[in-house]
Amino acid sequence: MRKSSSLLKKWMQGVFAGTLALTLAACSGGGQGAQPSADNTSQPAGGEQNSSGDTGAEQPESQKLIIYTARDKNVIEAVKPKFEEKHPNIEVEVLTMGAQEILERVRAEKANPQADFWWGGTQSALMTAADEGLLESYKPSFSDKIPELYKDPQDRWYGEMLLPEVIMYNSQALKKEEAPQDWDDLLDPKYKDKIIIRGVLQSGTMRTIYSSMIFRQGADTPEKGYEWLKKLDANTKEYAQNPTNLYLKLARQEGLISLWNLQDIMIQKEKNNQPFDFIYPESGAPILVDGVGIVKGAKNMEAAKAFYEFLFDQQLRVELAETLYQIPTRSDISKDTLPSWLQGIELKPMEIDWAVMAAKEKEWMQYWDENIKGKGSE
Repeated sequence: MRKSSSLLKKWMQGVFAGTLALTLAACSGGGQGAQPSADNTSQPAGGEQNSSGDTGAEQPESQKLIIYTARDKNVIEAVKPKFEEKHPNIEVEVLTMGAQEILERVRAEKANPQADFWWGGTQSALMTAADEGLLESYKPSFSDKIPELYKDPQDRWYGEMLLPEVIMYNSQALKKEEAPQDWDDLLDPKYKDKIIIRGVLQSGTMRTIYSSMIFRQGADTPEKGYEWLKKLDANTKEYAQNPTNLYLKLARQEGLISLWNLQDIMIQKEKNNQPFDFIYPESGAPILVDGVGIVKGAKNMEAAKAFYEFLFDQQLRVELAETLYQIPTRSDISKDTLPSWLQGIELKPMEIDWAVMAAKEKEWMQYWDENIKGKGSE
């Protein structure tokens, strides 16, 4: 969508002037089945008020906060203790699950909400939830610091961070100049059987990338996009069952190239010492918005608002950019305070109409699964 793209470009240029263009978005994280997080997690207690609070006369009233999150445990472990330290009167329970599972669960619990806060969801999932009346309208104090592109006009959700989808490669096996520099380069026969793709239908990241490849060929003529994906399938050696399987195969050089989100690549490279690096496609990348919202009818509304404000704190955003490679949506963070890895990246967004993508994704991915997967060489 040209208008959206233009706004994005202006925002990036204005905020980071030059080398840094800060932006971005969508879905990844969790993906595990509904499980407690590493510390202090349990099944939601139906919004019951904290029974442990012996606050004393001068202490703030004890509260409870139930969070459904798609964030992985590293993020939870980095944020939750800091919040509890700042708000010792709030008892926090966190349930991790996939973003799609959160949507389905919040939908099923609409008549009797069990969660207070939705932490980590794709833009399309949050838009769907907002349209179904599942999210509370709340205008946080930092509202005017979030670009219009990254928030709901009725304040029902706000983008927390941006996720560019890029080309991933094994940096021990390929020099940077040897890796594909743009999307169409992936179709070059020289990369045949060097590409491993995370199972597409199970992955929000891959569904977005593949849908974007169809969209860029023309949303009204998906046949062109299907043909492009068929050529990519011909070069694809195999589809990995999950991210861990993908990382293992790439590290073993069973394949050398993949498509993945920038944040996870950086975490694997810097935190886990994996021989991975990335190419930011020359023509631009899909940039997903990953956001948050308060569940409609939350039983612990004040605690949910406190977590909302805490999560977008400037100092915390800079820290998460430094340690967990998150790209913040806040436009008022000085580039001088951001980590060097982020300052060196110029994020160029692919022109995408996300509403069209959300409407067509299921149809497009079903066609790919039934007619293209594993048949590219036929």
